[in-house]
Amino acid sequence: MAQVTSAPHPVVQRLLKDLGERLRLARLRRGFSMEVVAERAGMSRPTLRAVESGAPGVSLASYVNVLHSLGLHDDLSLLARDDELGRKLQDAQLPTRRRAIKSAQGPRRGSEERS
Repeated sequence: MAQVTSAPHPVVQRLLKDLGERLRLARLRRGFSMEVVAERAGMSRPTLRAVESGAPGVSLASYVNVLHSLGLHDDLSLLARDDELGRKLQDAQLPTRRRAIKSAQGPRRGSEERS
């Protein structure tokens, strides 16, 4: 039975399409054919074509393998590197320290030790 998936958000579609185009341009700048990159990435030419067109059904591993075959895998460390929003949300949930309120009256009667 075929797996049914929902269409990705339009923003995600645009990001994948842009990534695929950048990968295609990187391949062309290096003078690599589709056959060479597909072989190095361990995939078929149709899969590489799908990656370069930004197809949402292609696995993330396929995109990563193409990045690696083009020598661009170090760029992966930049993904979600500085999660500024996440850090702010986490900091907002930290407990705040509160000082105990000092009584202006001094110690209560009966709480003093009697000798």
